[in-house]
Amino acid sequence: MKFDYDLFVIGGGSGGVRAGRLAASDGFKVGVAEEYRMGGTCVIRGCVPKKLMVYASQFSESFEDAKGFGWSGTPYSFDWGRLNGAVQAEVSRLEAIYRSNLAKAGVEIFDSRATLLAPHKVKLASGETFTAKHILIAVGGRPFVPEFPGSDLVITSNEIFLMKEQPKRILIVGGGYIACEFAGILNGLGSKVTQFYRGAQILRGFDGEVRGHVAHEMVDKGIALNVGTDVVSISRSGPKSGGALQVRCTNGGLTEVDHVLYATGRVPNTADLGLEAAGVTTGRKGEILVDDYSQTNIPSIYAVGDVTDRVNLTPVAIREGAAFVETVFRGKPTKADHEDIATAVFTQPEIGTCGLTEDEASAREPIEVYRSVFRPMMHILAEKPERMLMKMIVSQKTRRVLGVHIVGSAAAERIQMTGIAIKMGATKEDFDATMALHPSAAEELVTMKEPVRTA
Repeated sequence: MKFDYDLFVIGGGSGGVRAGRLAASDGFKVGVAEEYRMGGTCVIRGCVPKKLMVYASQFSESFEDAKGFGWSGTPYSFDWGRLNGAVQAEVSRLEAIYRSNLAKAGVEIFDSRATLLAPHKVKLASGETFTAKHILIAVGGRPFVPEFPGSDLVITSNEIFLMKEQPKRILIVGGGYIACEFAGILNGLGSKVTQFYRGAQILRGFDGEVRGHVAHEMVDKGIALNVGTDVVSISRSGPKSGGALQVRCTNGGLTEVDHVLYATGRVPNTADLGLEAAGVTTGRKGEILVDDYSQTNIPSIYAVGDVTDRVNLTPVAIREGAAFVETVFRGKPTKADHEDIATAVFTQPEIGTCGLTEDEASAREPIEVYRSVFRPMMHILAEKPERMLMKMIVSQKTRRVLGVHIVGSAAAERIQMTGIAIKMGATKEDFDATMALHPSAAEELVTMKEPVRTA
């Protein structure tokens, strides 16, 4: 059978674009359909605009810290509109690069929603249909908002980047990395931030000491963090077009804010995608079930990225997209390696983590825990009480470093380099044998000599 395309990609995010570009560069006929903007969550409404806003929010502390180093002068003022315009300009620049790279590789781009009709057939919103030898689904995820009285009044991480005015009083609901990152961003920009999380501690899934350390510092910076608290209902006071939001919570209290941002998780973006028509199997949350090679139960259909709900990170989606091309178009069966992935959370203070948490490691084997908590040199003259945390989990038997967790300035940069050592199987003695770089915060990673406990 002759197909219209060798590969048709549904979704123009990081994973889909990488796969489409690589396959087209090899001479295969490729089509990519994206219904919104090329670049996906990361570029358009995720990692990139978020990190730019993190940078912006940190200047308020930097200006204050500068006084301890002899600087003085007229205080700066913040312009939300100017920041918003600059961020969106950068997003547009990156989207144009994504489009240009696809076009240069020979990919045919469709600015349209695409759905499945059959194992080898897709349909665009325009009504056009195409056949493809292989179909790759890379549509990512979307924010999840539970239904409750007033849930239609909330915003999500999709909308926060497009707001024309800065939220003066905002309630953020959720305890995951997105909720905590936005709490830090908006607090640093001068908004009054309240955060509700229904669990006992924020950042579920991260190391316990990391969670507690970050929560303490967030509160110290002025965020009104309320754990064990959830929203019951939201109503608007005044005209429908304006007025404050009245939030009733589970402890019986009433909170008045201008906006409520829900960051209570994300779900695979598979609704009305035509998966049933094509016979593709999905999981409990709607995620597309795939094997180690990203292949679904339908041989011609593959899926990568957040839509599979494996490891929901942009570099992982990119690696999965590349592995897909190696497997399907280059005849080299390749699995994306999901072990020991270095991860950053741009809370304030920042988190960098790679490998196992203490609880995960101790459940597998006997371990040693090394830890250092200290005030970085930068904070001393600034007279800031904020402390940095570095923690290392080591196997008692093999001496291999099973996990490293860092909280503090530039944690992301530090954990990327540390992740190389962990991936290579470095032992505690390898770290110990490395000469310290002084003065630096990172030297603590190679000078922690005695464990604080075993488990």
